[in-house]
Amino acid sequence: MRENHRMQGNYGYPEEQPEKPEQNREHTLVIEGRNAVLEAFRSGRTIDKLFVLDGCQDGPVRTIIREAKKHGAILNFVGKERLSQLSQTGRHQGVIAYAAAYAYAEVDDMLKLAQERGEDPFLLLLDGIEDPHNLGAIIRTANIAGAHGVIIPKRRAAGLTATVAKTSAGALNYTPVAKVTNLVKTMEELKEKGIWFVCADMDGESMYSLDLTGPIGLVIGSEGEGVSRLVKENCDFVAGIPMKGEITSLNASVAGGVLAYEIVRQRMQKAR
Repeated sequence: MRENHRMQGNYGYPEEQPEKPEQNREHTLVIEGRNAVLEAFRSGRTIDKLFVLDGCQDGPVRTIIREAKKHGAILNFVGKERLSQLSQTGRHQGVIAYAAAYAYAEVDDMLKLAQERGEDPFLLLLDGIEDPHNLGAIIRTANIAGAHGVIIPKRRAAGLTATVAKTSAGALNYTPVAKVTNLVKTMEELKEKGIWFVCADMDGESMYSLDLTGPIGLVIGSEGEGVSRLVKENCDFVAGIPMKGEITSLNASVAGGVLAYEIVRQRMQKAR
């Protein structure tokens, strides 16, 4: 009998080239200029990243930096040449902001949604998914599988760009996405509310032998490195996907889809 092939690395997601926001400006809402950026913050628009000219410390820029910290935007201090490369207008005045194409939800919104549906919470947590196409595909899968939301970290992760929205095929309009500062802390808080967590790993127990019913969070690791050590240590289950072919890796969104639908299968079987 032929043995199942195992995935390489921390579940062997192929080393896709992440589509960096600064390399994909046509798919991200770029806001340039001091007044425009400041008004964006004050109007409540979600800003994912702020690029500021390194060494610029005048009053308006300090005010923008305070707003960025208050709203949790990622701050990047860069040189003049780099800022000019990022600029689309050539009139950035030392500040460029990348705004999310869609508003983020709160984790509590997802739990309320599950309660409204009379279902156990089913969440997807993404540990460093940087490719917006993968993020969009996962959001689409989450919606079709009946998940109540997707949670992403602020750093080392794709944000809600127009590319993500397009790849999700409209699912972003219906599936809440929350951005959190610390994924492990969020998991700990959700554990206190009765949610269990499962992640994928080459050394994990077969997903078919695990009880994945009940309130659950499915953790999907990054394209190149898989689930990080601390996140994995905070998972209750480590699931392996049986592999019988000659190819020993799965795309992150595909692996997430396989596990998501094992959760769906078990839930449907339990409901009979």
